[in-house]
Amino acid sequence: MRGKLLFLGGLAAGFVLGSRAGREKYEEIRANAEKFWQHPTVQEAAGVAQAQANKLYTEGKDKLQSSKLGEKLGTTHTGNDTDELLAPSDSLSGTKGPGGTL
Repeated sequence: MRGKLLFLGGLAAGFVLGSRAGREKYEEIRANAEKFWQHPTVQEAAGVAQAQANKLYTEGKDKLQSSKLGEKLGTTHTGNDTDELLAPSDSLSGTKGPGGTL
């Protein structure tokens, strides 16, 4: 019985110490990821990728609307004048994305 209690005590101590070290490591990784994301080169590359995605989306939408399938589906403009894709929110920094969502 004493061996079981010692084992459980060691397990509990290991869990507490491990979770504390784990949280510190997590915070370090998160800080490094945020620093990387905020780097101007990364932001520029993300902007280029967003512009290309918007261009491909618009071209695909136009091709679909002018195709026979698009005519059969009767795709109509819903009044939404923005044809740009919305970037996902930046969950690392807590800032709002272009769509105004967090």
